[in-house]
Amino acid sequence: MQAFFKTHKYLLEHLEVPVRRKLMDEINWNHKLIGIKGARGIGKTSFLLNIAKEKYGFDKSCLYVNLNNLYFSGNSIIGFADEFRKTGGKTLILDQVFKYPSWLDELKYCYDHFTDLQVVFSGSSAMSLVNENSDLSIIADVYSLEGFSFREFINLKAGTNFEVVPFDNILRDHENIANNIVKNVKPLAFFSDYLHHGYYPFYLEQSNYLENLLKIINFSLEIDVSYLQQIDLKYLPKIRKLLYIIGLSAPFQPNISRISAEIETSRATVMNYLTYLKQAKLIHLLYEGDDELLKKPSMVYMQNPNIVYSVAQSDIEINMLHQTFFYSMVSTQKKFSYTKQADFLVDGHYKFLVGGRIDENKKRNRIEEFCARDMIEVGEGNQIPLWLFGFLY
Repeated sequence: MQAFFKTHKYLLEHLEVPVRRKLMDEINWNHKLIGIKGARGIGKTSFLLNIAKEKYGFDKSCLYVNLNNLYFSGNSIIGFADEFRKTGGKTLILDQVFKYPSWLDELKYCYDHFTDLQVVFSGSSAMSLVNENSDLSIIADVYSLEGFSFREFINLKAGTNFEVVPFDNILRDHENIANNIVKNVKPLAFFSDYLHHGYYPFYLEQSNYLENLLKIINFSLEIDVSYLQQIDLKYLPKIRKLLYIIGLSAPFQPNISRISAEIETSRATVMNYLTYLKQAKLIHLLYEGDDELLKKPSMVYMQNPNIVYSVAQSDIEINMLHQTFFYSMVSTQKKFSYTKQADFLVDGHYKFLVGGRIDENKKRNRIEEFCARDMIEVGEGNQIPLWLFGFLY
């Protein structure tokens, strides 16, 4: 136990958190079992350590543990948690729980039997909270940690402290909101950089960002897709090829038969692979109406613009990047569906075009149709600056 406390202390002493994530204030800290899910590379470990440092400092009532540690190849979470609480521990932070085979059952045991212990755990966005023997989906309070928003990127680069702007406020009062922001900073001066390298926190490292992102993508394919979905590694090249096809073509209406022939697998398998890539937060699947298992998606998008640059690398169409940005930012707050009458249908009510201008006749007749306009600082009427949707979180 002392070795873990020593590691915990060292990590907190060397922790650098350039941006305080807004999620910190949205979590119900009174809950006994809290889960933090997120894509690989978006900073879950730093977030967990910041929880420990901000809420407990160096108090030994809190302990961060990475379940990658070989100790847990021969010892249980239950036994460790029991010893921790008996020696005064109150909050146990478990990183990468999916690396531990029986984590679902053991976390449920801790919740049911250790009433004096709070457990905070992190894991892949692709992991399931449900299996045949245990169900944490009801008892665990689970939150999703996203990559940096455009707001967070600007705050970091420009030294500003802009707050989150709710979606409804943007629709209702975007002109005043944008005017107040552009008085202090030129958002468009940062926009291209954000599209290229602003989503993942590791861009702060002095290294080749896109090369590192490719490594993250490959780790995600190997662990978050192949390992968690129990897919034989011999099929990994097919999944990798599928992602490459998507990266070169997105956004596009998928021809499942053509794709299945190209990667040499069945249509049903292609549908499964698409779902796995979505769960790993590498792509978005846009459906007409409700999402349904094995229902063919109407459109496929990459998850964020940085992945587009990393996978496609050249001949990238700017409007596609802008659509991907809009989808990436707004889908963290709202439900998206497909419509032939616009680029996106948001919450089943708002039609959005991305990039161009709405026809004035349509604007008068369809008051719920909006345009997320590129390269404008301040909008007017239903023409809203695209960059402002990066302030939703």
